[in-house]
Parts: sequence; structure tokens; C-alpha cells
Amino acid sequence: MLGQRKYSAGSISRGDTDLDASKLLSQHLQKLSLACRAVPALDLACGAGRNGLYLLANDIPVVFADRDSDSLEKIRQQLATQFHSGQRDRAQLWEVDLEIPGSHPLEARAFGAITVFRYLHRPLLEGIKNAVVPGGLVIYETFTLAQAEIGRPRNPDFLLRPGELRGCFSQWEILHDFEGIERDSSSGQPRAIAQVVAQKPLT
Repeated sequence: MLGQRKYSAGSISRGDTDLDASKLLSQHLQKLSLACRAVPALDLACGAGRNGLYLLANDIPVVFADRDSDSLEKIRQQLATQFHSGQRDRAQLWEVDLEIPGSHPLEARAFGAITVFRYLHRPLLEGIKNAVVPGGLVIYETFTLAQAEIGRPRNPDFLLRPGELRGCFSQWEILHDFEGIERDSSSGQPRAIAQVVAQKPLT
């Protein structure tokens, strides 16, 4: 029955378009499930919601956060057509501009996990760390400065410095760490990225 199957990483579809959920999610799914028993995961700057939809399909409650109302509406439509009511009840759509100067959009909010992909707003990093409950996870992947030699983006404001991402979570348990060049799973094009999966200490 539609909406009742478990999605695997790389298998979520929207209309005629396949959306590849990051394999980092499937690799750490058990820890994500445990971390989000009491509070939801946050798919930050979610865009099409590919990663949050994967978590939701695996019965993890998710808040989809983005400033683009059209993207959130497309997620809403996908929830209505591909997920059963129990899963839809675990989804929240949050239209929010994360980059308003002086704002603290994550303040006083709590999440079992926060996923961030291809997005960097440095003033938000401390807020991300503070919003994760003890024992919770951050799964973060975005471009590094080396990307400017390959293609877009090229603005250094949106590119990680060498070792910056790992350093940001140096006081957490690092479950996965990668920095280098890899090929995009859908386009086959090289991209310069850093990845971290980090677990917040219990105390």
C-alpha cells in the first residue's frame, strides 16, 4: 500500500524525479532512531526534503525547515500522496529565514538530530550544537574551499576551511569524518566536500 513501504537511501522519488537521500542516514539509522524517540529530527535548510523524507519513512519524526514556501509546499504534497497518516502526523513544516541578522531561530528548540546538507551559515553553527539534546546527532555535509577550483559555489562565505567542520564538533564524539573530493552520486561530477557525523556528549 502506498506510503507504507520503507524507503532505502537513494530510493525516494518525487513525481518523475529520484531524490537520493544521503547514505550517511542509512549508515547511522539506528542511532538516529534512538536519538529521536522523544524529540524530532530537524532537516535544516531542507530544500526538496530528500533526507527528512527518508527519516520520516523510517518512522523518525521530522521538522522540515526552509525559507522557501514553494519547497515546503512540494514536501506537503509528497507527504499527502506517499505517506500514511501515522507518518504524516510525525512531520512538521517550518517556514523560517535562518539568516536574519541578530536572530536565533533555533533558540529554545530541541532536536534529537539535525541534518544539514549543502548549506553553510556560520552564525548558525553554535545554535545547531545547542539545539541538539545530549546524546543526539548532527549529520553535516557541505562544500569546502577546494570546490572553488572545480565549480560552484565559489563564494568563500559558503565554503568550509580545511578542518573547520570537524573542529566545530571537536568536543563531541566523531562517528564519521571525511574531507576531500568525491563524485556526486547522481551527476557523476567531482565535488569537494566535508562530512561529519557527531554525537553530543551526555553531560
